[in-house]
Amino acid sequence: MLFSCTLYPMGFKENLKSELIYKDMLVKELAAKTGISRHTLDNYLNVREHIPTLDAAVKIAQALGVSVEYLATGKEPSKTSVSMNQESVTLVQNYHLLNENDRKIVNELVQLLRKHRKKRNLK
Repeated sequence: MLFSCTLYPMGFKENLKSELIYKDMLVKELAAKTGISRHTLDNYLNVREHIPTLDAAVKIAQALGVSVEYLATGKEPSKTSVSMNQESVTLVQNYHLLNENDRKIVNELVQLLRKHRKKRNLK
């Protein structure tokens, strides 16, 4: 998975522990809600360098009713933050797997589609 090592600063595991306590939720309950194994969640909570992938972090955040930003930083997202559904997360992950030239092509295609849609809506 993309984004697994550098997305979250120190504090993810502490924020996750705190949120579990606040919600009075057991790790096995979180595992059931997210589909992430209890062993993996225990690693996120107890192993210093074990940080979840973006996909796992989204599932955990959704199960806890908080944002990924909150789990990562302990702060609520700013008003300019964008919430993404799983389809959008997958799209961004796939985009980042492309080389620079292919990303430019995708950007150009998106701009063409937006212009085409704008022209169609004006008629």
